[in-house]
Amino acid sequence: MSQEGGRENTVSLVISVWNRKDDLRDNLEAIRAQTVPPFEVIVVDNASRDGTPEMVVEEFPDVRLIRMPHSEFGACTTFNVGFASARGAWIGILDDDVVLPPDWIEEMLAEAAREPASTALLSSRVEEPEMPEWFLESAGHLTPRYMSTFRGCASLARADVLRECGFYDEVLFIFGNERDLTARLLNSDRRVKYVPSVRVWHKAPFGMRKGKRSLYYHVRNFWIYAFKYVALKDILKFPFRFLAKGLGGKGKSSAVGDAVGTIGLMSEIRAVRGGFFVVAKASIAALCHLPYCLRHRQVCKHPDFELPLS
Repeated sequence: MSQEGGRENTVSLVISVWNRKDDLRDNLEAIRAQTVPPFEVIVVDNASRDGTPEMVVEEFPDVRLIRMPHSEFGACTTFNVGFASARGAWIGILDDDVVLPPDWIEEMLAEAAREPASTALLSSRVEEPEMPEWFLESAGHLTPRYMSTFRGCASLARADVLRECGFYDEVLFIFGNERDLTARLLNSDRRVKYVPSVRVWHKAPFGMRKGKRSLYYHVRNFWIYAFKYVALKDILKFPFRFLAKGLGGKGKSSAVGDAVGTIGLMSEIRAVRGGFFVVAKASIAALCHLPYCLRHRQVCKHPDFELPLS
């Protein structure tokens, strides 16, 4: 791994993985081909049983491998372990199943150099299987802008700002952690920039992941996020706004450029057996976290702040 270019340009790439040996290999091979090498690559393995850590040790000996003691940790915790271990001035936040273009680090650092110091995080343009043409051609997908969230599968963040504002909220466990972190960045007068000129391939299908677990955490974590950062009047309006717009299926009417992970929520509620029960259970679980949320509540009033259904 390279240390050239000065401390201010050093990049630590952090990847959280669980039982995705082949995907991780593709990811690490793409990192190996970068035109600007990273300072270090940190892989946090959540006690994989498919030979993932052994593959890293054998095929990528330069990678810093951190093995979690068991697999019950959420992605928020495993990423935080990697963030806390990073030594670079910048931290690349990568899912295990992304494939970076060879110039990802080079282009992201070049974009960062053109931004003011208040820009704390740059989010790549992500393309995925099943992503429809209307989305690929939409202004939200193709236009650079400042956002109220980011794609956690391929972004670059200032390490000092992450430490100052805190990493992912581990109460969330998984899903919705990017929007939560962005609210804290905005509350510190930092900004998040979407960079569509830097394109990344992500192997996960477009939209919300399927199943009761995904539905539960998406709903629960939205309410936790809302209780922490959203004005009361908007919290009260949100159920009616959701029913009106629904984040529908994956058609044009449900285009939410800054919240790709929740596109298809209403369809998923209907598709999951007992979906509305899962939503009710998740909402009650969020209410149980209300004391925690109120202790950390800081309504976000930054101009970039935006709810998914605005």
